[in-house]
Amino acid sequence: MNLKERTFEEILRSPEGRTLEFKASLPKNSDLAKTVVAFANDAGGEIFVGVDDHHRAVGVPEEELPRIEEQLSNMIYDRCYPSVLPDISFLSTGGRSFVRVRVYRGSMPPYYLKSEGKVAGTYVRVGSSNRLADEEIIAELERRRRNISFDGEVVLEKPLAELDFRGFRRIYEEKTGELLDDSALQKLELAKVERGVLYPTNALVLLSDDGLRRSMFPNAKIECARFKGRSAGEFIDRKTYDYGIAEQVEDAYAFVLRNINQSGSIQGVYTVSRWEYPVKALREIIRNAVVHRQYSLAGKDIKIAVYDDMIEITSPGLLPPSIDYSDMESRQSDARNKVIAPVFRKLGIIDQWGNGLKLVAEELKDYPEIQFRWREVGLSFQVQFVKKFTDDSMSGTSGYLSEPQAVYRSSKESGEDAAPPFNEPRKSYHFQAPTAPEKLILNEIAINPSVTVPELAATAGLSLRSCERLVAALKSSGILKRIGSARGGHWQIRP
Repeated sequence: MNLKERTFEEILRSPEGRTLEFKASLPKNSDLAKTVVAFANDAGGEIFVGVDDHHRAVGVPEEELPRIEEQLSNMIYDRCYPSVLPDISFLSTGGRSFVRVRVYRGSMPPYYLKSEGKVAGTYVRVGSSNRLADEEIIAELERRRRNISFDGEVVLEKPLAELDFRGFRRIYEEKTGELLDDSALQKLELAKVERGVLYPTNALVLLSDDGLRRSMFPNAKIECARFKGRSAGEFIDRKTYDYGIAEQVEDAYAFVLRNINQSGSIQGVYTVSRWEYPVKALREIIRNAVVHRQYSLAGKDIKIAVYDDMIEITSPGLLPPSIDYSDMESRQSDARNKVIAPVFRKLGIIDQWGNGLKLVAEELKDYPEIQFRWREVGLSFQVQFVKKFTDDSMSGTSGYLSEPQAVYRSSKESGEDAAPPFNEPRKSYHFQAPTAPEKLILNEIAINPSVTVPELAATAGLSLRSCERLVAALKSSGILKRIGSARGGHWQIRP
């Protein structure tokens, strides 16, 4: 997250938060030092002396500026470790003078108060306050200094040869067409050699089906709930996704689709559907929640809550310092989990070029009735898609179906709806028997001629073997034809 150049008037209109703090006068040593180390441990930030808590520009005496600058410099040098070198400057507007202290993101975290020591003196920025860091956060900061990530650390509890990751291996090889052997695992940093033995990293354990994942990461799951009304209380639908994290994204997204509404309009021979929420954006935020969550935080899971008026997604861990949700249209590709992220890119789960937030911003333009909100809550990051209700929508005449529309099925969960492979407005071809598995397969192929057989199986709620038999029967009957290779080709349906 870069510190942006803004006019002083723009700064005064901005709320105090992760990178901004106002002080009416020179604060006590401890208060200022806590803010400085918190900024240095996170994305950096600015302190303005001469602005009160109500954003009023009270100023400081001009003759006091040199003394204040010296005090600030000495205070930061004497109380902060490692050394923090702020940029201290003066501003003058409206006949008043102000001091700006600009603190940059540090390269040697954790930063802490010398007098308190690392354990009791490390602070991080949470919203507009400074919070004492616990051992897990300090460990995360130390990893950042060494340019490593938690998911890349070796797990010595079980050698690779004893780890059950058959499910992930199958998914990886189906999606990429590449063999996931020991050499590939090491190249992806999913396994590393220690004392002559190949061990998995945290990333592979998180991706695995092994009991070790459940014992080490019991909260590496997604809790989904559809509540009745606009507050957490009575459940309409509830599901926990507690298996390898590569499979969680699409299943959680499927849960959301099952519990939101869809409207449709006829355009020629097609039925074009529109969801009540921007589903591309929702899918991207769910992906981000999984790939950017802080897996080292114990006792916290991802939560997705669907209400009558809002969808709320909460992920453990503060936002990575270089990710700025206030500037979503810029390309941002930093990742907290530096092993999981490249694997997810190869699987096609996340975007390769850092366009995810830009995609969210673009789709939101087509949904002016939806307010996009984000905030840090404790040590979690939360995103909300909130309906801007009108009198018509409140009275139930918003134009969407009165009940959530169940369309797709998941192979992971028998009897549940699954996400379509793509989120474009759906053009539905109408067949004589649309409920038959063969017709559902043909419908999916009509929507996406490049869909793979595993994707078809997931959409239709079939095992891979059953789907392969149905596809073979359709091909032998002449209804279906494959043009090109299994990976790079496409399907053709007989008119």
